[in-house]
Amino acid sequence: MVDELKKSIRDVPDFPKKGILFKDITTLCKDPSLYQRMVDLMGHRYVGKGIDVVVGIEARGFILGAALAYKLGAGVVLVRKPGKLPSKTHSASYTLEYGEDTLEVHQDAILPGQRVVIADDLLATGGTAGAVVDLVKRMKGNIVECSFAIELEDLGGREKLTPTPVFSLIRY
Repeated sequence: MVDELKKSIRDVPDFPKKGILFKDITTLCKDPSLYQRMVDLMGHRYVGKGIDVVVGIEARGFILGAALAYKLGAGVVLVRKPGKLPSKTHSASYTLEYGEDTLEVHQDAILPGQRVVIADDLLATGGTAGAVVDLVKRMKGNIVECSFAIELEDLGGREKLTPTPVFSLIRY
């Protein structure tokens, strides 16, 4: 099952900058049966685990976060780039494999003690997910797991997120 998903992911060389091999999940997501399979395989881990909210990281994390939240009967929280959220926010800056960035979340998005799954399409160096872990902890959310469609194992992102549990469906 996972092999079919893996085969549907397009490699885009030199994007967003030279030397990066971008893993494009839009080719997987446009196929209804593959997209459903990906969401089902990721979501089954959390059924019956009392997940309150799924945090989707801009922008491809929204594709997974919203679908997982729906499957689990949970709320969805959006983590966005600066200036995109209309109310008071917490922010966290981080480095990634090709630059630096900042993410924001509404200050009232997660209540203390809520059980949280953080969802994104890809785990690379762990900078983006690490910033989101910090934001959730700042709001005193209980992180059940970080969940990724793809993990690039050689870049060490999983280790950067330790001790937060990490699940990745497809590994390269």
